[in-house]
Amino acid sequence: MSIFHYLDSHSYFFLLSVFLLGLLVGSFLNVVIYRLPIMLKREWKTDCVTFLSDEFKSEKAVYSFPETLSNEAETFNLSVPRSRCPACGHKITALENIPLISWLFLRAKCSECGSGISIRYPIIELTTALFSVLVAYYFGVQWFTLAALFLTWALIALTMIDFDTQLLPDNITLPFLWLGLLISLLQISDISLENSVIGAIAGYMVLWMVYQLFKLITGKEGMGYGDFKLLAVLGAWLGWQALPLILLLSALVGAIVGISLILFLGRDKNIPIPFGPYLAAAGFISLLWGEPIKQFYFNIVGL
Repeated sequence: MSIFHYLDSHSYFFLLSVFLLGLLVGSFLNVVIYRLPIMLKREWKTDCVTFLSDEFKSEKAVYSFPETLSNEAETFNLSVPRSRCPACGHKITALENIPLISWLFLRAKCSECGSGISIRYPIIELTTALFSVLVAYYFGVQWFTLAALFLTWALIALTMIDFDTQLLPDNITLPFLWLGLLISLLQISDISLENSVIGAIAGYMVLWMVYQLFKLITGKEGMGYGDFKLLAVLGAWLGWQALPLILLLSALVGAIVGISLILFLGRDKNIPIPFGPYLAAAGFISLLWGEPIKQFYFNIVGL
């Protein structure tokens, strides 16, 4: 009996396995969401220091730059250093790092100093697990389910990173752009390679043109290049036909949330609101329910 047949015939075991996997991935996403922007900023600072140092040396100017940033000399990546309490520096043990369970067992407090642990961490873990189960339930036991899970996890990470820092890292968007094209090429999904390529191109160009038009009219930048790349990712995965729905849903949700923040929470309307989370949410909705939504709309308008 193949593993696919076993999982297909034992759906509850399949969904439970995906749920537990989702919790583990959600714990890892917490690390990615926090550390990746810091890693990128350190890399950019180092590049700037190196570039400026070389420029001044070539011009024989009397100016010195540190070769490394002293407060950032410690190795810092997704695995090093170990997670620790930001208040007391206590290193998190393996038993204190069990997704969801450890947070509940510790009663949302550091075991060393008693400082509070944000509820955000278990929420991301639980959300990742539930979304993973939703994807697994919708697509069933097939290779595309695995691909859709990876896309879902990437969208969660991009959503939170953009929400925190207004960055959509190329480290995530570009690999998933190529992965979407590869999946179409290998015929793992129902999207043809032609529709995938057109979707990637159209996804990028549509927002790029909106950006240029907005900048021409207002003199301001309405969005970042990361948004173009994220929509290109969604176009590559879901085909160009999904782009109108994604744009409509993201614009609708973005407008509702933005207006609500201004009216009810008093948010300054001049403070930019990241568009990536709305694109990601719209992309996830289109991944699962794009076709039923379009059919529902066509039935209403009589097409």
